[in-house]
Amino acid sequence: MNLSNLKPAAGAVHNSKRLGRGEGSARGGTSARGHKGAKSRSGYSKKIGFEGGQMPIQRRLPKFGFKNFNRVEYKPLNLDVLQSLATDKGLTEINLETLRSNGLISKNDLVKVLGRGQISASVNVKVHAFSKSAAEAIQKAGGSIVEI
Repeated sequence: MNLSNLKPAAGAVHNSKRLGRGEGSARGGTSARGHKGAKSRSGYSKKIGFEGGQMPIQRRLPKFGFKNFNRVEYKPLNLDVLQSLATDKGLTEINLETLRSNGLISKNDLVKVLGRGQISASVNVKVHAFSKSAAEAIQKAGGSIVEI
């Protein structure tokens, strides 16, 4: 085998349709686009959501609900995660910087500690919010909590 005898696989290459090259070609005149209408014109592009003039679904359906722009969204962080940080990494002080450096939160996240799991390590936790059960568990383990 060499460059002079390379060729594509059988059936891989097709001749292109030669549109608008006379009636004898079977694709002359209208160039296989049919007669008149928007789709036969050059430059035609259907608008997103267009349903042929029928009232489109995004206008038929009413608006629903609302989004509260005053909502405060917290990133959840559970006790078992704090426990693993304390045991694996040997941390006693857990704040936003340590969480960020361990890849648990991103730059502008607000953090709330929730009560899933157990904590036995004595850690000082400094984040934005705590659930009641999480706060009790941390204090019972000998740690302290500080809300920012």
